[in-house]
Amino acid sequence: MNKPITSCLLCERELQGHTSWQELLKKSLPQTICQRCEDQFEKVEQQNEPNVTTLYHYNDAMKDYIHRYKFLHDIVLAHVFNAALHAQLKNEKRLIVPIPMHEQGLKRRSFAQVDELLKAAHIPFQHHLTKQTDEQQSKKTRAQRLQTTQLFRVNNPNAIKHKDILLIDDIYTTGTTLQHAKNALLEAGAHTVTGFALIHS
Repeated sequence: MNKPITSCLLCERELQGHTSWQELLKKSLPQTICQRCEDQFEKVEQQNEPNVTTLYHYNDAMKDYIHRYKFLHDIVLAHVFNAALHAQLKNEKRLIVPIPMHEQGLKRRSFAQVDELLKAAHIPFQHHLTKQTDEQQSKKTRAQRLQTTQLFRVNNPNAIKHKDILLIDDIYTTGTTLQHAKNALLEAGAHTVTGFALIHS
């Protein structure tokens, strides 16, 4: 997004204030949503999942955001959480690997939602996984998700051997997707694999 954002990406209210010199010096990202919209998102105050960090709960505001971003294909909404993601990941030393979409899913949506979130937050990442099935985990029951066969394969095991990896996904529900990706990477020779998701459902 090259042009300055002057109105909230969610409600279109005019954004108050402007980027300060302090923000420019800190290289922080510009404001993209108004305070009223930001206050509707509920931050995760206590991390309860081992080896997985999440930023926000899946409340009504987040449900609406996900619907508009992923299912109405509003790619500009990738910038809504750019500052939060940048602050969380900007000093990350581990290799950042997004959870990929299956090629058929990518054709339907036209963009990879996790990639776009990271791009908007100016966070570098590398793809080392390929999704082997187009099955959508969100349409399965918890029991069906837990019984799913391996979802991913590692593209080049030599590229991740002995690496510390941080997997990135948009939504964490049962943990099945991240666990499958983690298992694939560890079996291929990664040193450690932990997870991060924008939303805890």
